[in-house]
Amino acid sequence: MSLKAQIMPAMKEAMKAKDKVTLETLRAIKAELLTAETATGASGEMSEAEEIKLLQKMQKQRKDAAAIYVEQGRADLAADETAQTKVLEKFLPEQMSAEELEKAVAAIINKLGASGPADMGKVMGVASKELAGKAEGRLIADTVKALLIS
Repeated sequence: MSLKAQIMPAMKEAMKAKDKVTLETLRAIKAELLTAETATGASGEMSEAEEIKLLQKMQKQRKDAAAIYVEQGRADLAADETAQTKVLEKFLPEQMSAEELEKAVAAIINKLGASGPADMGKVMGVASKELAGKAEGRLIADTVKALLIS
């Protein structure tokens, strides 16, 4: 089921429950989807991978904003951003654990026959595509680097 189809019933539920944070987050997701679908050069429909990428971007923005608010002593605003992050997590696929990520990256390294840090780009290209949505890019890169150096 597409993200758009999941959001509409969730918005109705949030309205009935008078859940302001969830409703605000769902409206932001809907707005981002509409913007992406109507952007110049867009086909009008987004693939599931593109939807996941959009949600991950929104989640990262909120995490970064929460960190800035905490740094500036604004715990109230940081709490709002953190709550929105939790709403976004409901629509993202479950993230891989560190052990699962390490096993998946090790399998990719073995499949490609990579042997050292010089092969990092080749491994990252495949790993980023295969693990998209299942793990953050930074975690994938750190795991690839650790496995290729050791």
